[in-house]
Amino acid sequence: MIKNCIENVRSKTPLVHNITNYVTVNDVANALLACGARPIMSDDPEEVEEITSICGGLNINIGTLNKNTIPSMFLAGKKANELGHKVLLDPVGAGASRLRTDTAVKLMKEIKFNVIRGNISEIKTLALGSGRTRGVDADVADAVTENNLDNAISFVKEFAKRQGSIIAVTGAIDLVTDGEKCYVIRNGRAEMGSITGTGCQLSAIITAFLVANPENELEATAAAVCAMGLAGEIGWSNMQLCDGNSTYRNRIIDAIYNMDGETLEKGAKYEIR
Repeated sequence: MIKNCIENVRSKTPLVHNITNYVTVNDVANALLACGARPIMSDDPEEVEEITSICGGLNINIGTLNKNTIPSMFLAGKKANELGHKVLLDPVGAGASRLRTDTAVKLMKEIKFNVIRGNISEIKTLALGSGRTRGVDADVADAVTENNLDNAISFVKEFAKRQGSIIAVTGAIDLVTDGEKCYVIRNGRAEMGSITGTGCQLSAIITAFLVANPENELEATAAAVCAMGLAGEIGWSNMQLCDGNSTYRNRIIDAIYNMDGETLEKGAKYEIR
């Protein structure tokens, strides 16, 4: 199933509408192209419903909220729900400010999300309706580790059941659950944290995988998370002596571009709990 998910993206070339973080928008577009999907970036309230209507999926990322984009998120999200399209929420920095937290919580109340993807601090904030983080990164105290893995799995499963969405928590250990099954994924490199936007790219890629695999949302989400982590591993293995984080970003995107189903199936590191 993991193998089929990426192959379906490449064969179906899904069109994904992104209302996303302007810090990472170019990398998000390139990551979508690399996995075989097609990106559209649009956040003006006057056109987002029309753009969403021609796409199969909508990726909402709150990384750079402003007074113009917030109404666009609600308009596009409700239109996507009306049309039965796949919708993902990336609550970047939820807990860092009241605006981010309140917007993310309201989005969850008014829009049906197929997937909510964030780091553990962001997900905890959404589950509780409030919280504090140090910015857009997960708090070290929240990190999912081997020692607290069982409790973390129980927590995300409960939130997924309550919310009616697949919850994807990404970090050193990734968790992807629909409330019943939980994929525990151990792909990736710590060095990926030195690059701005790997999470934003992943959210867009997950959306593409959802559109291309509509009957297997959980597996599609897990496959996308494995693919991004594996790309981090492959990209790092190709680094040269004088390369830095800018080169690493490009090598990750190149690894996604060159990844096929066999590579993903062989390199995916996961268990189901």
